[in-house]
Amino acid sequence: MVAQYHIVGASGRSGAALCRSLLAEGERYVPVVRDAARWAATGLPGAPLVADLTDPAALRAALGHAAGVVSCAHARHAPAILAAAQGAETFVFLGSTRKFTRWPDAHGRGVLAGEAAFLASGRRGVMLHPTMIFGAQGEDNVQRLAKFLRWLPVVPLPNGGRALVQPIHQDDVTRCLRAAMRAEWGGPETVVIAGPAPMPYTAFVRAVARAYSLAPPRVVPIPAVLLRTAARLATLLPFVPRVGAGEIRRLTEDKAFDISCMRAVLGVDPADFETGLSLMRRRAR
Repeated sequence: MVAQYHIVGASGRSGAALCRSLLAEGERYVPVVRDAARWAATGLPGAPLVADLTDPAALRAALGHAAGVVSCAHARHAPAILAAAQGAETFVFLGSTRKFTRWPDAHGRGVLAGEAAFLASGRRGVMLHPTMIFGAQGEDNVQRLAKFLRWLPVVPLPNGGRALVQPIHQDDVTRCLRAAMRAEWGGPETVVIAGPAPMPYTAFVRAVARAYSLAPPRVVPIPAVLLRTAARLATLLPFVPRVGAGEIRRLTEDKAFDISCMRAVLGVDPADFETGLSLMRRRAR
């Protein structure tokens, strides 16, 4: 195991959560951030290394002597990180299951490009591909939905919300990152990380309503094309949460994954969605 990792994107949601976990266990790390003020806002101790991921010279200065690198930045930056950290023994990247979507966007294409560069590099380590992450400080997947449910007790969903989702709590993402940092990797690998089991989007919506003590919403089936039109019109109303056309399209596809590799290789058995929501609400009080 690498004695000390450089954490790229340490001031972001997953990066800061990882740093807090390492700090609590008395483990050393080197934060690498683009904005020192944003790092200071996390309240975490220590002065970070400052480097823009699009600046090769600054990135080499930050990572040139790194023994190991964990990147919680977007996976599209993997080629730049690999090039800058020539002496690193192990890499842990955070990707996304967006790479599996039938409607690839810039985010998904960036993940695929980063993964391809990592696998072609032959460097030791892993790229973890999480599903929707909830429960992080500043995360808005669940909070935005709760805001929507307060405004509108009727939820229009493509195909009646039958598409599957498998969200993962931030604590379990952190546990997976920690396990990946401890593991001995023989080469570049990838692992999907997700919640314990997929659920229909309707169950996801109703669980959020219960967690926020809201009335059970009525789910109304609506064609995706009409919902995209309504979402565009809703941008004219400032009090309505924004939903993009890409998000609506992705509501029609199943996001269900086998996590046997996560359990076997990383040793992480994730919390179910209801448990994660309860933990998130307790921390918010």
